[in-house]
Amino acid sequence: MVYKMKKKTYLLIGLLGLIGIFSSCEKDGSTIKIASNPVAPQITSMPENLILQRANSSNSLTFRGSFVDPGFTASATYKLEAALSGTDFADPVTLFSGKQDTLIVFQVSDLNTLLLKKFDADVTSSVDFRITATLTVDAGTGAPGTSTDPFIYASETITKDVLPYGLPRLDVIVNSTVIGKIESALGNGEYEGYVKFTSGTSFTMKDPEANIVYGDNSGALSVDGAEIPVADEDGWHKIIVSTNDLTYEVKLFKVGVIGDATPNGWSSPDQKMDYSYKTGLWNITLDLKVGTIKFRVNDDWGGDINLGIGDADHPEYTVDNLWNSGSSQNIPIEKAGNYTITLYIGTSSYYCTITKNE
Repeated sequence: MVYKMKKKTYLLIGLLGLIGIFSSCEKDGSTIKIASNPVAPQITSMPENLILQRANSSNSLTFRGSFVDPGFTASATYKLEAALSGTDFADPVTLFSGKQDTLIVFQVSDLNTLLLKKFDADVTSSVDFRITATLTVDAGTGAPGTSTDPFIYASETITKDVLPYGLPRLDVIVNSTVIGKIESALGNGEYEGYVKFTSGTSFTMKDPEANIVYGDNSGALSVDGAEIPVADEDGWHKIIVSTNDLTYEVKLFKVGVIGDATPNGWSSPDQKMDYSYKTGLWNITLDLKVGTIKFRVNDDWGGDINLGIGDADHPEYTVDNLWNSGSSQNIPIEKAGNYTITLYIGTSSYYCTITKNE
């Protein structure tokens, strides 16, 4: 099975199973038997050297795991997580999230980008790695093992020294002040990222390593060019730049939460999320009612983003593996309250967390 993310290949050949000791759970009047002595998964091999280098950005790094049979067939969502050593995964970064039954091969540049969400560039950190599996046997019954009370299993922890390299960047400058940045994951002159602008803003971009300033020349990118204007609307914008082809694109990119659980229901404006350069996640804290939500961009169902979960024919799509499709289903909110929501938007990989605050 092959997954695409950020236009790189994630080969999945042998990820990891589950641990735990259970005897049975009820499902719609029938009994599902769980093996009394399941074989715990292990990370059987992973890269020995995680001191990453930009010169090796196109190389591959492999994580391999063993299988376990919990005694029945069910839908499981797997995560490969990394956290600062000794924190008991209190604040992990998710390196992979999705459905698979095999191992993961990362391109160095992709793994580096993910690690930079949690760990400082060009600094060696002691990092714990593990696999978790969230197992659901049915939906909507509220019984153990269902979507409202899933079984969650974790592998043993492996600790490694990790050193991610800093990405080449262009600083975005407004009125002589750096207000954001866009980065090149491969260091190949192709940059993209998100920057928040106010109405009527214009900007230039500077390569701090080469001390080169880029601007506009009749719609093309130019060294020492004029300031680039931004459309008359506040909010986050996506910037795509090629210093090879001397092209640029700036487009409004306001990620929002919509649904009958939100204050505005299914009407615009959506509840707008903010972006974090450190985590690479969109986030918002807001009050929700019992109901449902989805994610979209620029208050528009016709855009590139329409994120929800799967139906009975597509159970592989969950909050850990969102479905970007007009056929995606609404995400249920089962209790009213104040929530913190985070969202990851990749090229073809999407996931969210929805956490009720106490």
